[in-house]
Amino acid sequence: MADYIFIRKSRNALSSLAHVVLNFLLAVVSIGATVVTGNCIIGLVLIIASKWRVFAVNHRYWWLNIRSSLVDFIVGISFVLLAYAAGTTFLPVHFALMAGYAIWLIVIKPRSSLNLAMVQALIAVLLGTTTASIFAALTDSWVLVIAEFIIGFAAAHHVLIQASDQEYAFISIVNGLIFSEIAWLAHAWLIIYTIGNTGICISQLAIILTVVAFAFFKVYGEISKHNGKLNFRNVALPVIFSLVVVAILIISFSQPRFNIH
Repeated sequence: MADYIFIRKSRNALSSLAHVVLNFLLAVVSIGATVVTGNCIIGLVLIIASKWRVFAVNHRYWWLNIRSSLVDFIVGISFVLLAYAAGTTFLPVHFALMAGYAIWLIVIKPRSSLNLAMVQALIAVLLGTTTASIFAALTDSWVLVIAEFIIGFAAAHHVLIQASDQEYAFISIVNGLIFSEIAWLAHAWLIIYTIGNTGICISQLAIILTVVAFAFFKVYGEISKHNGKLNFRNVALPVIFSLVVVAILIISFSQPRFNIH
């Protein structure tokens, strides 16, 4: 019996180690190949291939699996596209993206608590919107609008289904529409903030939508906890914080080093 337990633990340890190593390699190779080749195709193919379990079922369940994995898809694709946008010369941002994606795959993504689901959704909003804002310079406004609908839908769905909300589909669609509406309004003045010569950048729209999503999740959590009733005192701090951040960004930080329009 003791030998069986030892063998079982050894197998679990080896499985965990293999999981860490493979995910680390995925992060390094997907971004490294994007920089070396100057093309994002290899990185994107690796991201999609890593999600083979989504498609390893009857095709009737593909949409259900894709919908459940949208946040992970958004984060992975964003890491690769951000690496592509940063150029073909290795910069600090590329190593930061490798480390960030590895942390996502190994530490953040496997967690399933409601609070961690919120964190995962907010990361998807921040990275996905920054990526969409950068590539909006090369596309029409409808591309950004569609991207934000998908991001808003995915973020809300990821959190609401974790909380077992029966109306998650409707609320997720509404959230996607709100995101796309804000993106449409902001498209004429998309602002990108940069950090020195590191290549690291973040869009103003991404920060705004992230804090808006943060406030929404806090309000939703409060309403769910009290059977549809909202005590504003319990959510006043996150809501006020979000409003202050948005106001400061719009009023004081609308003269960036790089405006894509």
